[in-house]
Amino acid sequence: MYILGINAYHGDSSACLMKDGNILYAIEEERLRRIKHWAGFPSESIKFCLKEEGITISDINYITISRNSKANFLKKITYLFSNSLNFSLLVDRFKNLLKVNSVKKELASLFSISQDDIKAKVFNIEHHRSHISSAFFASSFSKSAILSIDGFGDFTSTMTAFGNNNKFHIIDQVNYPHSLGIFYTALTHFLGFLNYGDEYKVMGLAPYGEPKYLNQMKQIVNIDSNRLFKLNKNYFKHFNNGVEMEWNNGIPSISKLYTKNWIDLFGLSRSKNEKIEQKHKDLAASAQKLTEIIIFHILENLYLQTGCENICITGGVAQNSVLNGKVLQNTKFKKIYIPSAGHDAGTAIGAALYLYNQILNKERIPEIKSSYFGSRFSNNHVIKIINKYGLKYSSVKDDELFEVVADKIISGGVIGWFQGRAEFGPRALGHRSILVDPRRKDAKKLLNDKIKKREDFRPFAPSILKEYVNEYFEQDDQVNFMEKVFKIRKEKRKEIPAVTHIDGTGRLQTVSKETCFKFYKLISVFNDKTGVPILLNTSFNENEPIVNSPEEAIDCFLRTNMDMLVMENIIISR
Repeated sequence: MYILGINAYHGDSSACLMKDGNILYAIEEERLRRIKHWAGFPSESIKFCLKEEGITISDINYITISRNSKANFLKKITYLFSNSLNFSLLVDRFKNLLKVNSVKKELASLFSISQDDIKAKVFNIEHHRSHISSAFFASSFSKSAILSIDGFGDFTSTMTAFGNNNKFHIIDQVNYPHSLGIFYTALTHFLGFLNYGDEYKVMGLAPYGEPKYLNQMKQIVNIDSNRLFKLNKNYFKHFNNGVEMEWNNGIPSISKLYTKNWIDLFGLSRSKNEKIEQKHKDLAASAQKLTEIIIFHILENLYLQTGCENICITGGVAQNSVLNGKVLQNTKFKKIYIPSAGHDAGTAIGAALYLYNQILNKERIPEIKSSYFGSRFSNNHVIKIINKYGLKYSSVKDDELFEVVADKIISGGVIGWFQGRAEFGPRALGHRSILVDPRRKDAKKLLNDKIKKREDFRPFAPSILKEYVNEYFEQDDQVNFMEKVFKIRKEKRKEIPAVTHIDGTGRLQTVSKETCFKFYKLISVFNDKTGVPILLNTSFNENEPIVNSPEEAIDCFLRTNMDMLVMENIIISR
């Protein structure tokens, strides 16, 4: 039984293919179209999944899409008639909903066939139920409390639930226009980070400041008496004007969400190219602190409601790895699961899992511990591509590969590491990575000068052999998807300055031989040579989506000052 899961007509469009409960393939449209956060119908992702499996759209039994225009319909109508919203904005939303409800028409056009040739039954799965499914049904927990929280989707921004075996039931929800995700995005815009998805920059900036504006921010977001929260409508444009979103050529953008009352409260906003001052750092720290306070408040009440010590967290706010790393220390929960794609791309998998478990009543799949569901290329394919570029290369066996690459890293090299199937989600996890020696004090400058060209306040992440986590970090947990930030032990910070943020933390990935053998082996060889079981791991890209194909890896290598490119067992050196 094949299920095609889709996230469409929204940022981070994606598709996945499931067979008999197992995720075979999953990929974000941005990786194929090369446009960050691509929005629209994920036609290339769908074609990729079908081609890799060797099937056609006619072989699909079910299609799920992680949007349901009928969800919260009465609430939408009530809100529409009680607010004088922009008419053109409403027309755009209506057109978007029509597209969501015409999946077979889109697929028929994509494959130049009749709609009658598509036998699959289509299920529209509500946005947050898709998020919830992407976490709970992918976890190892037979029972779990669940929190889904983001900007908004299907008129909801927050949903809590309790999962039991292959079912979950909803406990509570927060509806549009109240949204913690919108608050964080508004602050992101106020700080001059205007691109879709720039919220992670605020998270990286926050440790440089102090939460001096926390009391003022509590005027903007209030903890609600019903265990959740509310926004103060005086500070947000969308209460009266809606959220103005555009999808020009698949590039998503959101208009500024804050009103002039933010300026009255905090002074002038930062322009895009203005120097970052201490005030901006303090605003970032204050927003991060308030977000944590509210999330922990929700989680504490969710624990009381469920009595369960397991928690699954998903949704766009679940990409806040700083917050994630503090959950077990600040609540009564003992175990946590966060999927590799907590953001909207992950709803493609979530919608498929919801159908499989919640609707079809099938047994749960094993825990998803790996995110490697994307493209892969053989050594022979890599060599063919390299020959087209006329580049010199060497081909080596595994043992020699690890030795050569580890030595190059130790001698100061910056390595493009391209292995196996691409990761699903926003993090590079050892298959499409750039690697550097974590002991280098100049690593941040080195990477930004040679490749990244990004803001100097943004940290780089440590990938660590899972057996050594407790030796280097104050918390010991499995972190497969680089989804948590932990404190690095004080005595270890000088040893790995390249991956130690200003507040002594690191956003780690725990690497195991079971899920990522070649990356595990490379770090092991590096550890044998240096006594450090860690590599600096950042995404293989240069202000673009993470590279997907050998051509993109070579292009990135050639236009930057990377020292070595390793694709499977093929090495290109400068």
